[in-house]
Amino acid sequence: MNFFTVNHLTAGYGSKSVLKDISFSLDRGCLLGILGANGSGKTTLLKALCNLLPHEGSCTLEGTPLEKLKPAQMAKLCGYIPQRSGISLHISALDVVLMGFNSHLGLLERPTAAMKTQALRMLALTGLEGKEASDYLTLSEGQKQLCILARTLCTGSRLLFLDEPESALDFRFRHRMLELLQNWLCQSSGAAVVSLHDPFLALNYCHRLLLLREGSLLGSISPKTDPPEQMEALLSRIYGPISLVSCADRSGQKRLVMLKEDFW
Repeated sequence: MNFFTVNHLTAGYGSKSVLKDISFSLDRGCLLGILGANGSGKTTLLKALCNLLPHEGSCTLEGTPLEKLKPAQMAKLCGYIPQRSGISLHISALDVVLMGFNSHLGLLERPTAAMKTQALRMLALTGLEGKEASDYLTLSEGQKQLCILARTLCTGSRLLFLDEPESALDFRFRHRMLELLQNWLCQSSGAAVVSLHDPFLALNYCHRLLLLREGSLLGSISPKTDPPEQMEALLSRIYGPISLVSCADRSGQKRLVMLKEDFW
């Protein structure tokens, strides 16, 4: 049985349909990326997957239909990082991370010392060591994203959904974000679905990629194993004429680079 399965998902806003009949599955340990042009339905897909948006079809996590779960139950199984956190309160970065434990606490129950230690460890892991007492609202947009990632990694969720988490990050922390996700997958028994704006990160960090165009699924690619010509054919339907080039960094690790072409 697949870890997470999506069958015939259709979703939209009001009478406007955005996603049309999306189906896919993933196994434990998989980092699944979603690529698509602006307006292709990436955010809508993530919101529907984590039950924040009414939809047709089904999303099943290890045999459990997510549509039947209450919000508190959902929060224990799935973590979601939107493009914007929506937090507008003057609270510390540490308190934001501690929110990740809310689903494990009773009414008026305060986080334990062990929870605070874990929250501090996650802040340090995401590069925010020394920022625990800082007002969350004074952090840069990139630091806010990292803080929300630290909160999500504290939840104990088995399935993570992230909406373009790299969009506000600089070059160094874009790679750090994806490396943290990879490490989390190695240490947990879960999986992650992440929409990405940067094809380079998607091609070099994700195990599989779903390609969206105008709310429909064009297909999927596995960057480590699929022939470059096959990947180029699908990616060009989103980005126009492109070519993929394999190169190596100074350590000898191979990387895929997508180049824009002027022909066709």
